[in-house]
Amino acid sequence: MDKAVRGLTTEELMDLAIEMAGQTQFPADSRIYFPGKDIKKILFGIDIGVAELLVGKQLGVDCVVAHHPDPSVLTFPDVLDLHVDLAVKNGVPENEARAAVDAMRERNAFVRHSANYDHVPSFARLLNMPFMNIHNPLDEIGRQRMQEAVDAHCNHGSTVSDVVKALYSLSEFTGAPTKIEVRMGKPDSPAGKTVVVHGAGTNGGAALARLYYRYGIGTVVYIHIGLGEFMKLKGEFPQGKNLIISGHIASDAAGINPFIERLECMGIEVIRVSGL
Repeated sequence: MDKAVRGLTTEELMDLAIEMAGQTQFPADSRIYFPGKDIKKILFGIDIGVAELLVGKQLGVDCVVAHHPDPSVLTFPDVLDLHVDLAVKNGVPENEARAAVDAMRERNAFVRHSANYDHVPSFARLLNMPFMNIHNPLDEIGRQRMQEAVDAHCNHGSTVSDVVKALYSLSEFTGAPTKIEVRMGKPDSPAGKTVVVHGAGTNGGAALARLYYRYGIGTVVYIHIGLGEFMKLKGEFPQGKNLIISGHIASDAAGINPFIERLECMGIEVIRVSGL
């Protein structure tokens, strides 16, 4: 007879993600909206709304887990501070990194303040459906995997094409409908020092990429960037610097999949939806 599966609580799910990311603090961009226990069957998607909660109810799951945070996570701007740590680690002066991140925090706080802070969570309570999101820890797992792939396959003489090939060593990118794009630079351009700038809430836009370039980074890898921010960078650095966009959903999956695989090894059934 198979050994009985021990169900988890929503708190244990969050703790596991934090542990796998090598972190110790509860993530500012993640939340347990409606707690649950004895969780053995999960519906897990990158984006979750009311419809997905209803699907979870119909499928008889014990918990619905989203990756992206609900608008009700008003502390989301706090996670952007992790950009400062990553930038300083890669040679950017702390005061300059802090100034760029503070501007990002202010913009994000305005958006969060106007959001509906109890839409999807209210339906989770109504349906009695445990609901949570896990964002930063899983993004950090993905960032580590991506940076490790680059470091393992590239050296001081590598080109931008070599960096792209290194990222394609991860199955999430080879199987994605989106392709890894070289937005600035050319495939045969020297890559120089390459930094995967991910795992801090959202991309750093032109402001942070500009700082990385100014302080010795040859290639920045973002998982996504808006057209307006890209055009600013392209105008300032027409040549000599490289920007690679790995793809939003594929990059998110690179961090989520190891977590799901860990759960499955524990006997937890996970139904993958919404990009997974």
